[in-house]
Amino acid sequence: SRLEFNDLDAACVGGFLDHLEDRRGNRARTRNARLAAIRSLFRFAALRHPEYAATIERVLAIPPKRFERRLVTFLTEEELDALLSAPARSTWTGRRDHALHRLAAQTGLRASELIALHCADIHLGSGAHVSCMGKGRKQRITPITSNMAAVLRVWLAERAGQPADPLFPTQTGKMLSRDALERRLAKYVDIAAKGCPSLGRKRVTLHILRHTAAMRLLRAGVDTSVIALWLGHEQIETTHIYLHADLELKERTLAKTTPANTAPGRYRPPDKLLAFLEAL
Repeated sequence: SRLEFNDLDAACVGGFLDHLEDRRGNRARTRNARLAAIRSLFRFAALRHPEYAATIERVLAIPPKRFERRLVTFLTEEELDALLSAPARSTWTGRRDHALHRLAAQTGLRASELIALHCADIHLGSGAHVSCMGKGRKQRITPITSNMAAVLRVWLAERAGQPADPLFPTQTGKMLSRDALERRLAKYVDIAAKGCPSLGRKRVTLHILRHTAAMRLLRAGVDTSVIALWLGHEQIETTHIYLHADLELKERTLAKTTPANTAPGRYRPPDKLLAFLEAL
């Protein structure tokens, strides 16, 4: 039988969302992602089919499901150094992977953005930066340090590719796959964990390197609004997860507060300030 718009009421949508969790074993994040897609469809339909306004309104009123937000995982400087030292730079693939992982940890590019980079996307010299196409087909420019520029300069010379060629290709010159990228990273994590055991207790992915880049910026005193632009976040609230994850930042903030047992006192301006005010 033909499915009518009225059949997709709030009860039907709610049943589908429950099915995702109860039968398919999806988590709340997946449930909310499906609900967001359904909402987009119904907002689109609201402009073209006002006769279904009541049905649409009830579906749009379905709230997303709350879930426990875990603290983000990131690498310490010691762990990052161990990981970046793992690739054997005596080999072509080792030099490629070293440059790729170092770029990921410095820029915070997503795995998909790293894979899609072309040789022409690297701009060296004054104002060195990487240009990438992020989510929503939005171009983003990310500056790189002089050390990172030096690494990429050496790699580009060895890569010797055309401007439209992949920056980090396979040995046959094709674009790396996401799976291959993660497998290579897991291999280096195992190698690095022998000298840095704490790495073995973390599930390190390319996205963890993105978190690491954000945490390094945060600890350097960069404002969260700038970090959001750096990472290509649509909303600054997305970047607030890094504030919760940094215990050292919280400890520094606590150290700036007045101890509870400190007796309150009146402000006493210095003599130089009093003399300046009297001279006005």
